[in-house]
Amino acid sequence: MINIVSIIDKKANHQPLTEEEITFAVHGYASGAIPDYQMASLLMAIRLQGMNKIETSLLTKAMVSSGDVVDLSSIDGIKADKHSTGGVGDKTSLIIGPIVSALGLKLAKMSGRGLGHTGGTIDKLESIPGFNTSLASDQFLHQVKTIGMAIVGQTGQLVPADKKMYALRDVTATVQSIPLIAASIMSKKIASGAQTILLDVKFGHGAFMKTVEEATLLAKTMVDIGTQLGKDTQAMLTDMNQPLGQTIGNRLEVMEAIETLQGKGPLDLTTLCVEACAMMLVQAKAMPSLEIARVAIEKSIHDGSAYQQFVRFVSAQGGDIDAFLKPLNTPSKSIVTINATNAGYLASIHALDLGTLALSLGAGRFTKEDSIDMKAGIVLLKKQGDSVAFNDPLMTLYSDMPIDQTMKDIALAACPITSTKPTLRPLIEKVIS
Repeated sequence: MINIVSIIDKKANHQPLTEEEITFAVHGYASGAIPDYQMASLLMAIRLQGMNKIETSLLTKAMVSSGDVVDLSSIDGIKADKHSTGGVGDKTSLIIGPIVSALGLKLAKMSGRGLGHTGGTIDKLESIPGFNTSLASDQFLHQVKTIGMAIVGQTGQLVPADKKMYALRDVTATVQSIPLIAASIMSKKIASGAQTILLDVKFGHGAFMKTVEEATLLAKTMVDIGTQLGKDTQAMLTDMNQPLGQTIGNRLEVMEAIETLQGKGPLDLTTLCVEACAMMLVQAKAMPSLEIARVAIEKSIHDGSAYQQFVRFVSAQGGDIDAFLKPLNTPSKSIVTINATNAGYLASIHALDLGTLALSLGAGRFTKEDSIDMKAGIVLLKKQGDSVAFNDPLMTLYSDMPIDQTMKDIALAACPITSTKPTLRPLIEKVIS
């Protein structure tokens, strides 16, 4: 007879677990039949001994079946999804969703809130007056059918096992485990019901995975999971050693997303979004090649159809885009520009330091209960490799709180200037399929 002690012992001795054993442990913990201390022991055994490909897929499958699964079968067409592992200034969902849905894909996306230095898509959208991120399931499906896209917060019954397991991992030093990370991400993607999944796996100072090697392993593991569970899954590895785009902070990032949809966005953000959209369109067989997809994407931006799709999406979820675009009646109380103290080239921009600084300015949460200053954040005025003269403005900080000297020092230290121009690595390192 299966019991949790024998399962823990088996994994601790580096033996693979069966589907029955994994499901017993996951469902038992989700229901409360297995206590925290036993699941913590199993999680530590997994962290130390690892899991093979089959086990990791079975773990994901068991987590998916612990709660609701979104049924998108009533929606015609290819249902696509994308997921980013999180980064500083990552507002890509706000750009990619309107583009691919304007070109015929259906995007039924569930996103999270931000916690720590990476912002959440839901928080960004809630900077738009009236935007509703909590649609009922029938409203959600109707909007995807009629508009082509919807982005809502995750429901409480979507992969409840992951919610409990993640909270336990956070306090038991078991977060850093590729099988557990991959199963956590992919269980939510699988349960969301899409047919194709594109993963943006970030690496670097501002990412969860610090090296290309770590990111590659995570990406391959997640692609394997998706493939084994019947989803067309691909991954792109992207550089997060500097913030993506020029803005960090909720309202600021939505404004930049709008500018990008209008063809006026920064080069790095535009490049990443165009490539991601092209991959999604080819995955879904809506376009025969990446080259043809890129042409269609550029056309949707320049003829205004991508931005109009964004407006339709926002309006369908109660958002008032006209009110959002009006100048603020109450701008940030503290606005400080950081200037260069020497001349040369911007050697790097430390994404993690600026993400943490934006958090201190009020743009994010230290705990789930914290409120957010939607206007707070950072606008970068220079990017890595740019030439810099003495006293050139590097960035502007916005907050309703006083911006003290420590914050200014952090901002300046995050942008080291050298006499030689740095070698820039590609924004998209590789694609895994």
